[in-house]
Amino acid sequence: MHEPAVVHRVPDAIPVAGRPGRDTPGPVNDPEPALLEPVPGTPADMLPRIAQDGRQPMQYYASGFDPTTVRPRVGLMIAAIALGSADSRKAIADLPGEITFAVSPYAANAEVLLSLARLAGHEYLLSIPMEPLRFPLSDPGPNALMTTVAPPDNLTKLTWALARAKGYVGATPIMGELRGERLIDVPEQINPVLAEFARRGLLYVGPPSQPAPVPHAWNRTVDLIVDEPATASAIDAQLAALETLARDRGSALGLAVAPRPVTVARIAAWTTGLLGRGLALAPVSALVRPPAKEQESAR
Repeated sequence: MHEPAVVHRVPDAIPVAGRPGRDTPGPVNDPEPALLEPVPGTPADMLPRIAQDGRQPMQYYASGFDPTTVRPRVGLMIAAIALGSADSRKAIADLPGEITFAVSPYAANAEVLLSLARLAGHEYLLSIPMEPLRFPLSDPGPNALMTTVAPPDNLTKLTWALARAKGYVGATPIMGELRGERLIDVPEQINPVLAEFARRGLLYVGPPSQPAPVPHAWNRTVDLIVDEPATASAIDAQLAALETLARDRGSALGLAVAPRPVTVARIAAWTTGLLGRGLALAPVSALVRPPAKEQESAR
C-alpha cells in the first residue's frame, strides 16, 4: 500500500525561511560571493556556505516553483551534465527549467554550460564521487570518498569535490551510472558528509537504494530510474510509472542517468502534457524533505 500524500508534505512547524526552494520565477541566480568562502590553503578554490544574513545555497540557487500548488508534484533529475557538451546543451535548451541537473566534478570547463543552465532556469546539484556497489569494477575516480578511508580523510576529498563548481543547490552521490551505494550504506562514513552538506546550506539527493531515514540535510531519494534501458518505449513507460507514483504518494522524483538525445526527446514530450494531466512539474528543491531529526520533532 502506498503512503498517503500528506506524509511527504513539509511540516508547517518548520519556518518558511528555513526551507529550501525559491517561489519567484525566472533565471537561477549566478554565484554570489556572500555564499562562497575560500578553501583553506588554496584561496583560488571556493566552497559554498551559508551567508551571514542567513541565505542558503539550497534557496538562493533554486529554480522558481509555486509552493502553494495542491497538484501532485513530479520531478526529474538528469545526471552526467557537462561531461558531453553537445548533449548537455541540448538538454538545457529543450527541457523546461523545472528539470534539475547534476554535474560531475570531473567535467572540464563546465562554467559556460552551467551559466546557460542558470539562464534557462535550471537548478543543479554537484555529483560527489563515492564508492559504488561494484567497486573496483565500477571506478568512481581518484578523488572518490571510500569506505576504506578514515572519515576525516573523506571530508578532505569532499572539499576537493565541492570546490569544482559554483552555484549548486545541493549534492548527490549519483554520477551517471555510479551511485555511491557502498559508502552511503555505512552510517559512520555518510553521516559526517551529510552534516557537512547541512552546515553549508546544501540539500541532498540519494539513489533509490538510499538507507532511510536521512539525517542532517534536507533530502530526497530517487523513486525510479527512467532511462535504464535508454529506449523510447522504456523511457515512456517509466515516465508513466513516475506519474502514478506522484498521484499515489503526493510527489515523486525520477532520475535520468545521462542527457542522451532519446532521453531528452522523450522527457521534453512528456512534460508538455503534465499540466493537463493534473500534475505539477517541480525542481528537486521543491521535493526535498526535512532531515530525519527535524521530521520527528515536527510531528
